Amino acid sequence: MIRAMELYGNASSMHSPGQDAYRAIEDARAKLATFIGSSPDEIIFTGSGSEANNTVLNSVYCEKITCSEGKCGSGDCCKNHLITSVIEHPSILQTAKCYERRGFEVTYVPVDRYGIIDPEAVRKAIKHNTGLISIMYANNEIGTIQPIKEIAAIAKENNIYFHTDGVQALGKIRFNVRDLGVDFMSFSGHKIYAPKGVGVLYSRKNTRLCPLIYGGHHERNRRAGTENTIGIIALGKAIEIANREMDDNNRRYLKMKQKLRDGLTARIPHIRFNGHPEKALPNTLNVTFEYVEGESILLYADFEGISFSTGSACSTGSLDPSHVILALGVDAEIAHGSIRFSFGMNNTDEDVDYVLEKLPPVIERLRVMSPLYKS
Repeated sequence: MIRAMELYGNASSMHSPGQDAYRAIEDARAKLATFIGSSPDEIIFTGSGSEANNTVLNSVYCEKITCSEGKCGSGDCCKNHLITSVIEHPSILQTAKCYERRGFEVTYVPVDRYGIIDPEAVRKAIKHNTGLISIMYANNEIGTIQPIKEIAAIAKENNIYFHTDGVQALGKIRFNVRDLGVDFMSFSGHKIYAPKGVGVLYSRKNTRLCPLIYGGHHERNRRAGTENTIGIIALGKAIEIANREMDDNNRRYLKMKQKLRDGLTARIPHIRFNGHPEKALPNTLNVTFEYVEGESILLYADFEGISFSTGSACSTGSLDPSHVILALGVDAEIAHGSIRFSFGMNNTDEDVDYVLEKLPPVIERLRVMSPLYKS
């Protein structure tokens, strides 16, 4: 990134400084395309994964507003029905709610107690006017991995566009977008240690894409706005590192995750683990501690130098329990005590030991203060 700061030219300009920046961006684009199995011209750089998600939903429905008003009779333009799941990221769910307010239909497919979506439930939700199916690849709170290839095949059988939010999957799961059969896939750079503020949208050739942001011919007329040259170059480097180190990192994450799981089970009663025990990201462990609230655990643990989350960072500030944990069938009162541990490349076994030393007294202290807890 430091070297990239010297490339101050606008990548859309024809002068030499601009073309230097353009070549650097295209190099990063090619690296990402190779990593996910696409061609470079199917890669669109955005400002975030949320923007990429919004772009897809906007693209499928931007030309169908009249359908919700009953101004057309039939045909492709009347496909104003969206299928998604109850555990999607807020950038999908809130956009879906917005479309509902505008008269569109949305079906929210449920999950089982592990957070897994049944592909047949998706098939049964399909209507004559379904225009898009959007199911996340891996959940950001519980780490559960969905059967995306099977769901994408169902969408293709019915001539429906399929999108998957792959933000959590990038750098944790090896995949090929051609093999998955997806039409759209969203990513975010900071999940693999690129800087915040750079995202990616994979858009398969010959799919309809309406820009979310207008105002220029950037990204082949698909996303206006001067490219974040530094962020994109850094993302290209992060892809290099992820490709080289991902398998080793995943093995480390799984080992630490199991150690933490076993240690918490042995030291703290009245807990449950959320998500599938095997079909899940190697670096994510979601735990519900009964009789306490996650926010209180977070604050006390933060005093000890331990950082984790009570859910999606995009939902921070909400007093409601996680919609993901509720979708698993957990009572709202208990769901409030859920936290998510995420392992990163700098974590060690010693970090797990430290958590297992410091966290049990925190939980015990909070439970003593809880009127619901009986030891």
